[in-house]
Amino acid sequence: MGESNAHYYATRDPLGSGGDFTTAPEISQMFGELVGLWLADIWSRAGAPPDPLYCELGPGRGTLAGDGLRSMARFGLAPQVHFIEGSPTLRSLQAQAVPGAQFHEDLTSVPEDRPLLLVANEFFDALPVRQLVRIEDGWRERMVGLGDDGAFRFVAGDQPMHSAVPPELVDADTGTIVETCPAASAIMHEIARRLVTQGGVALIIDYGHLGRRTGSTLQAIRAHRKVDPLAEPGAADLTAHVDFPALADVARHEGARVLGSATQNEWLTALGIDARAGALAKAAPHRAEEVEAARSRLVAPEQMGALFKVIAFADEAWPDGSGLN
Repeated sequence: MGESNAHYYATRDPLGSGGDFTTAPEISQMFGELVGLWLADIWSRAGAPPDPLYCELGPGRGTLAGDGLRSMARFGLAPQVHFIEGSPTLRSLQAQAVPGAQFHEDLTSVPEDRPLLLVANEFFDALPVRQLVRIEDGWRERMVGLGDDGAFRFVAGDQPMHSAVPPELVDADTGTIVETCPAASAIMHEIARRLVTQGGVALIIDYGHLGRRTGSTLQAIRAHRKVDPLAEPGAADLTAHVDFPALADVARHEGARVLGSATQNEWLTALGIDARAGALAKAAPHRAEEVEAARSRLVAPEQMGALFKVIAFADEAWPDGSGLN
């Protein structure tokens, strides 16, 4: 999964109608604007610490940052911008959208001497997952092998993996799959460490689950349709649901505070997306239907509203975040 996605993102712009999928910032400016307002609000209530930096993980085309920074500026927040992005194609688009942004391969080279305003929208879902499967002989790692026809297929490894399974699941039914994401835990560890040492807040938005669960969530998207994850490695976007409770556990272990979580529907509604949609429609009546369609796509439970979740973390000295439970 890691090798496939590394090639996939390095060789194309996957976003939009001509790509493979569309993210929330590309659906409507309202999304990025409300992210920016949320950051400006919590920064202001934290005492408006000077010289904060805005850091976005996997910033797509830079659309979210562009819309968010415009909202932040209305309230006197003008942070230095840092993007974590490995794709040369996307870096070029991001530099056009946000002139002056500084680029990094990972968080290690981002400055640590000022408060951090970190955003990750649809970033964690693309990190490679590890799966353990219960077979008759016990737990094994789920791996990729070759079938008799020469095609990739899922297989169970030959090494026992009982010690890697949560105790309460050791005796689960045959066929049960446990999914973990070591890369997500490592990145969350670094985010939480930085929040504790330099202050600030991290806002993570992605699709996933707020409770513990089992089963495979691995999927592949190409041309806006689900396809076989093993059919064309490197030509489709491979993703898996984000385990939000696991991220929260890592953050707490590092001493960061979990500000709460919510569905995207709950969060955007609490932040005033309905009022913002009304203002946009009033300002451009000929776009009213388009604005409403975008609002619905972002918040309707049957679209992005329920599947996508929001969670935030902060240094102990920072206040609670709006719209979170």
